[in-house]
Amino acid sequence: MSSFVTRRALLAATGLALSMAAFPAFAQTKWNLASAYPATNFHTENLVKFAEDVKTATKGGLEITVHPNASLFKAPEIKRAVMTGSAQVGEVLISVHENEDPIYGVDVVPFLASSYPDAMKLWQAQKPFLEKKFESQGLKTLYAVAWPPQGIFANKEINKIEDLKGTKWRSYNPGTARIAELVSAQPVTVQAAELAQALAGGIVNALMTSSATGVDSKIWESLKYYYDTQAWLPKNVIMVNKTAFDALPADQKEAVLKAAADAEKRGWEVSAIKTKENAEKLTANGMKVLPPSPELAAAMKKIGEELTADWLKKAGADGKALVDAYKK
Repeated sequence: MSSFVTRRALLAATGLALSMAAFPAFAQTKWNLASAYPATNFHTENLVKFAEDVKTATKGGLEITVHPNASLFKAPEIKRAVMTGSAQVGEVLISVHENEDPIYGVDVVPFLASSYPDAMKLWQAQKPFLEKKFESQGLKTLYAVAWPPQGIFANKEINKIEDLKGTKWRSYNPGTARIAELVSAQPVTVQAAELAQALAGGIVNALMTSSATGVDSKIWESLKYYYDTQAWLPKNVIMVNKTAFDALPADQKEAVLKAAADAEKRGWEVSAIKTKENAEKLTANGMKVLPPSPELAAAMKKIGEELTADWLKKAGADGKALVDAYKK
């Protein structure tokens, strides 16, 4: 064997050994994060910043790709996808799953918590119960962010509750479907990603949602009235597959939890800012943004009391304990 060949073989072997030794330092974990909202929505922008923070803190060791606008899974499918590991992380409007467990729907009980401070207090009361449920399903809570307060959008003036009778009412969870029943409206299940199309096609002509969703869907192209009832502040909960999280090195777990805490704080702050900005956008695009009439407000409060009683009956001892903790 020539010395040239020998040297060449030695160099190749040395290079292979070095690359193998260095490999662990460059090992990278990739996660997919499923979301149901447009890329321009403040929740999605917050997810992207969360992913960037994780990547920076782990020096690229953990990379999270955000899939917005239900491009990976539709909204009702996201939680199951994370449970099964089809996506490692998901963002879910948690009240969508109220039929599975009433604990998931406490934040959409009308007028139970209708301000940002109260909504945060309710989240702190709800979180231990939610985490217990998630633990049994192989999930872990990362953080939660509230939507702006919910108001009524309609294609006509709504001065009293009877004005909603017969409207095609968009429902997105059991609570909004129940409201449709109580006001004698026709419930139509439509998730956020399909809302603009449903509005344009006349499938929906009244709904209760946040000003943020109104802006996302350019709701002014179909409806002209918005009543700022501030009925509740629903939350998106960001969850991770527990097996995927537990498989991370300790430093990466710490980075994820730190980025999640930062995202929660940032998200609530931005949500409050967006409330004002979105009302201005609705007005600028020709919508009439109005407070509810005293008669409408009183009727909505009465519906809230009825739905609170309904929820407590369904939720049992855990529900009572949760509400008691919130009202302390």
